[in-house]
Parts: sequence; structure tokens; C-alpha cells
Amino acid sequence: MSMPENLPLRDLSTLAPQITLGSLDGRYRQTVAPLLNYLSEAALNRARLQVETEWLIFLLEQSVLPLAPQLSAAETSYLRRLVAEFEAEQISELAELEALTRHDVKAVEYLLKKHLQAAPEHLGENTVLPQLTEVVHIFCTSEDINNLAYALTIKGALQNVWLPTAQTLVQQLTEMAKTYAGVPMLARTHGQPATPVTMGKELAVFAHRLQRQLRRLQTAEYLGKLNGATGTYAAHTVALPEVDWQALSQRFVTNLGLTWNPLTTQIESHDWQSELYADLARFNRIAHNLATDMWTYISLGYFRQNLAAQGNTGSSTMPHKVNPIRFENAEANLEISCALLDTLSATLVTSRLQRDLTDSSTQRNIGSALGHSLLALKNLQTGLSGLEVDEARMLNDLNENWEILGEAIQQSMRVAAISGVTGMDNPYERLKTLTRGRRVTGPQMREFIASLGLPEATEKRLLELTPASYLGLSKQLGLSEVE
Repeated sequence: MSMPENLPLRDLSTLAPQITLGSLDGRYRQTVAPLLNYLSEAALNRARLQVETEWLIFLLEQSVLPLAPQLSAAETSYLRRLVAEFEAEQISELAELEALTRHDVKAVEYLLKKHLQAAPEHLGENTVLPQLTEVVHIFCTSEDINNLAYALTIKGALQNVWLPTAQTLVQQLTEMAKTYAGVPMLARTHGQPATPVTMGKELAVFAHRLQRQLRRLQTAEYLGKLNGATGTYAAHTVALPEVDWQALSQRFVTNLGLTWNPLTTQIESHDWQSELYADLARFNRIAHNLATDMWTYISLGYFRQNLAAQGNTGSSTMPHKVNPIRFENAEANLEISCALLDTLSATLVTSRLQRDLTDSSTQRNIGSALGHSLLALKNLQTGLSGLEVDEARMLNDLNENWEILGEAIQQSMRVAAISGVTGMDNPYERLKTLTRGRRVTGPQMREFIASLGLPEATEKRLLELTPASYLGLSKQLGLSEVE
């Protein structure tokens, strides 16, 4: 039976409600929804409105503009409520204004002016707000508004959404490390049996690595500037030469909770963003390493997966399987996030001469970069919460690999030789002959140890050693506090 040719298909782009193109706004929307408050287009416009509003309030409070009226508490509250109560109506208004202006920041400027003119309806005829339309956006270029708005939204997204999620993951790993601090496990280097560790120690390594990156991210700077068309305060100093514009700019930027950038072209240079995204990508890559290692431990049978905790029906055709989809999902989304973060980090540091608009399009992908990372971290948390260690399986692996004690025996022979004990020649070569490419049983290993002529205390210590007890300081390391 052949397929029908030229079968007409419904145009999905015309359906209502609108369907989404990307997975973050579709399949995974609920998981990444908290980022919409900071890194959506609507959130960016709200932040732009905040900067425009606060600049107007600041100039009047500081009496920068000669003979400009002072705002009452009610007027200041009215202005700030425009930001606090920003919602669908304002989003729709902005869309209409931008359709006319063809300029996103100009649309925000016009929106604020519109609400100044409408103030008498809310505050009475005596309000001064309608007189202040020319104060809106005064001494500002679009990038003065944009750079501050982006800094505010990125800072909010990191501090209020991404960092708490990342910290929860690190805490989860730390608790698992302590739980499994004493559970012995065969380590693998190059995929081959190696000196044993504990599962807790291995998880503590990841917690330590991730926490170190979090410290960098927690101290990140979010820079901002407000200095005019080419970063020179040129119009400012001509219009009001008596004002200390650098001090004023610094005070305004720092009042927003940002770090002042004193020297820029028309744009804030975005170097802080590049630094931030590089650190985020590094955290992602360590988390990616965690995902692939956990996947491998599951494949070795060291972990059993709790189906209910994983939220996973298993294989669609093989009922015995529970697929490690949480770790695979995390792996994929971390790779996408890193690709976006790498591009952001590499490209945002460059702008042709005073200004080009490549950064405008590029920065609109910040939400996607953090969204894929946030989705991955949530999947890692879910995946880890659905794991149970199979201690018997791990012990069985250890007991099948007595040759891993060769390292301890060799080093003990070296120490004995240095102490003057005879018969300790060529310890590495002798252990290589015994163990390389061969399985050695417990009795065989003990027979070899007894034949060496080691000092009594050393021989006793080695004869008591088993693969499961050859753990060094693994337990203590697994119990280490991550700082």
C-alpha cells in the first residue's frame, strides 16, 4: 500500500492558542517558568520601564533639572506601581507602540509618557506628572536603558532562580556523599579496574567541584552605565555643565544594585556577561560530567532506579528496563546550554566601533541558555532522588578484582626496600607479572604476599587487606563538608 501523494496538511502556525516552536516554551514550560519573570521579552520591557521610571524619579529627587517640580509620595508611588503592576495590558500596549515606533526602547518611553498624561485620572488634576513627559528618557541613549535592564534581569534570574536550584543540587550531592561515605566501590581509570573508593567520596568530588564554581557565580559583578550616545556625557555637560555627571551616574547605577562601569563606548562592554557565561558553562560541564558518570554507574548496576521517583514508565517495548532518562535529558540540555553560553561569552565582548546591534539579537538568547541549564539541573535532582545503591553488586565487583591490591603491595615493598629489607627488588615488575591481564584470587594474592619476606607488621597488614577494605581515606573524604 503506497502513501498518498501531496496530502494537504493543516497550517499549524494558525492554530489558537498558539503552539510553540521551542521546547522550553512548550514541553518544558512548567519547569523553566520562573525564568519568565526575568528573561522573557516582557520581563525585559518591565525592566526597561523600571530604569526609565527610576531615572525620572532620581533626577527630580536630586534636583538635577532646574525648576523641575518635586514629586509627592503619591506620585512616586504611582510611578513605581507602573512597574510593580506591569501585566498583560501593558504588554499589549507596548506591542502596539512598537508597531508604530519600530523601536523597542522608544516604545517603553512612549508608554511611560502615556501613563504620565493619564495620571490625573488616578491622582487628581493637581498632579505634576503630565508636565514631566520631557524628563522621560532625558540624557539617555537606548543602550543606557538596555544595559541596565539586562543587568537587572540577569542578576534577578541568577540570584532568585538559577543559583537556588544549583545550590539545592550541590546540597543533595553532599547529603548523598555522606550517606554513602563508607560504601566501597571499585574505581575505574580508563574504564579499567583501579584502586577502590567509596561511592560517597566520588559524589563528594562532584559536590566540591560544583560548589567552587558556585562561589565564583555568587560573587559575580553585574555592571551598568549611563553616559550618553558615545559614553562621553557630551549632551549632559552642554545642557547642565555645573552637574557632576560621573558622580550622578555612579550613584544612580549603584542605587539599582549594580556595579558602575566608569568607561565605555556607546554600549556597556558586556565583559561581565562574558565572564558570567563562561562560569555558568563551566558549572554546566561539571554537571554534565556528573550526569554521564551516574549513567555509567547505573549501567554497571551500582545504582537501582526507583521508577516512581524517576517519573519514568521505562522502555516502551522492553518491560524489564528503567531507562536513565533524567540523566540523559540533563546531558542533552547541558550541551545545548553550553553551546549558547559559549556563543554569548565569545561574541558579546565585541562591538564595531561605538555600536552595532549584533548584541541586541544575541542577548535575546540568554533566557534559552539559562533555561536549558535550569531544566538540566532539575532533571539531575529528580534522577539522583530516584537512585538506590546496590551494595551487593558493588561488593561482588570488588571481590572479583583482587589484582587491584597490587598497588598497595608494590608500595609496601618499596618502603621496605628503602628501610633495608632484602628481597624487595623490582616490586613493580613482579606485581606486573602476577596481575597484568590476569584475574588473581584472594588465596593467590595472600600466597604471594606471604612469599615476599616483608616485615611482620607489614605482611600482617597486607594479608588482612581486601578489595573492599582498601579504601584509604575515602570515608573521611566523603564526609567532608563542602564549602
